[in-house]
Amino acid sequence: MFESYKDVLTVDDVCRALSLGKNTVYSLLKNGTIKSIKVGKKYLIPKLYLIDFVNNSRF
Repeated sequence: MFESYKDVLTVDDVCRALSLGKNTVYSLLKNGTIKSIKVGKKYLIPKLYLIDFVNNSRF
């Protein structure tokens, strides 16, 4: 899953991977739905966190 992506993703990468808009991704990051690491004002999302989010999501 997500083999074509690097091990650490940016918000733009997550938007492309999940076909979501930036506002939605930022909201998911801010409320902790998608785990992330915040460096300054920048969110970094390890690919494992994204896979965990997808596997545990209830659509």
